[in-house]
Amino acid sequence: MTERQAPPTPATAPHEAVAERSTEGRAAHILISDREQGLPYSKGLMASQVMVTGLSPVRAYQVAETVEQRLQQLGVPAVTSEELDDVTVEVIGDVAGDRYATNYRSWRQVEALDIPLVVLIGGATGVGKSTIATQLAARLGIVRVEATDSIREVMRALFSRELMPTLYTSSFEADAALREPPKGGSDAVVVGFREQTSAVSVGIDALLDRAAVEGTSLVIEGAHVVPGFFDLVSRSERILAVPVIITVEDEEVHRSHFDARSMDVTNRPATRYLSSFENIRRLQRYVKSQALSHGVPVIPNYNFDRSLAAVTDLIMRRTTERAAQMRTGDADPNAARSEAGTGSGQVGAQPRAGARAESPTAVEAGAGRTAATATTAAESTERKGNHP
Repeated sequence: MTERQAPPTPATAPHEAVAERSTEGRAAHILISDREQGLPYSKGLMASQVMVTGLSPVRAYQVAETVEQRLQQLGVPAVTSEELDDVTVEVIGDVAGDRYATNYRSWRQVEALDIPLVVLIGGATGVGKSTIATQLAARLGIVRVEATDSIREVMRALFSRELMPTLYTSSFEADAALREPPKGGSDAVVVGFREQTSAVSVGIDALLDRAAVEGTSLVIEGAHVVPGFFDLVSRSERILAVPVIITVEDEEVHRSHFDARSMDVTNRPATRYLSSFENIRRLQRYVKSQALSHGVPVIPNYNFDRSLAAVTDLIMRRTTERAAQMRTGDADPNAARSEAGTGSGQVGAQPRAGARAESPTAVEAGAGRTAATATTAAESTERKGNHP
């Protein structure tokens, strides 16, 4: 009797074979169980969160990939947000070091505070405020960046040149708008700048109030962010405010910033700023003295990456302090005094060898002895050059 043969197995279609291999090679998604609808883990979202620590985008994505690998090694289909944070902190510590792991913990704490973060970045023209503000906002996931020059433009539409002439000049040329010479031998450039800053600070206070009411984080940057001209104490329970002043101590480096700016923006020729360079330097000395006398940190911008890391570290330190205050129930208006910087002094990157720095004024010298006594962890790290 002839043995009956089984029918031949149909050949797999080429596209089905590709799909099968793709499915075998793709790891199953890890779900975050306590998030809405059990969203899957995303390397892109994790990398953006890790950048808050001060890590570069490349290093942040490396951390995100390693986190995914360790989640897969757990062999579980889902993890909680807390479990994900624990794995992330461990990976950041292994890949980048404890400093960045601490920063990540601090940022997760400020997210849990449920109050807006407001970073105020001041400094003279050409020190790199706008660049630092933009990059900082991107790393922190803050979508609102407000420039004080924009406030000045709005105020020009409301007040005529005859009523408020200093609004119609640049910060370093405000002396030309004074109606009468300053008395007592005061510096006309500083007096004009103070008058302009007093007007613009009304807009800064309005932005602070709006952030508090809406619960929206933002970065405010500009030459008019001058310590002593805006009120953080009365808003301390509603916002977490972190003011900082950026400087460029080396005159030649400061000059070079204007050459670089003129190449990027054609309607801002370097000659206009260089012709008023001495006025700009005088305003830097004044703003720095204001920062030191009010205990606001001063960060010299000798290297962009390190300066950005120093600002990030400052924010993380303040968020940790605020979280501790909230846990102990000590969030009162006086807490804003520490948030405004009571004794932080000058932090961040140190000048390179041979850098020509200015001599401090009498105000800077006096304030510096009381404010610049504490050496921060960020300063220590930058001295060692430890910046992934």
